[in-house]
Amino acid sequence: MYKTTIRQAACEVAEELHLATENYGPFASPHEGYAIIKEEVDELWDEVKRRPEVRDNARMRAEARQIAAMAIRFMLDLT
Repeated sequence: MYKTTIRQAACEVAEELHLATENYGPFASPHEGYAIIKEEVDELWDEVKRRPEVRDNARMRAEARQIAAMAIRFMLDLT
């Protein structure tokens, strides 16, 4: 059904989350968390808007992975 399994995708997100947390620590505030998530969504949107012949699936995938990781980071930093 999927080229990448749910487990593989979840592992990629977990690795992204681990690296971001290790390198940058927790968000300073919910405002910072929101801003970072929005920035990642904007970067994905920039790639999605490209013409299909130049759109890069690997870049879209990377941005989606970063969005997922930052959303989980946001959730964890709230607790």
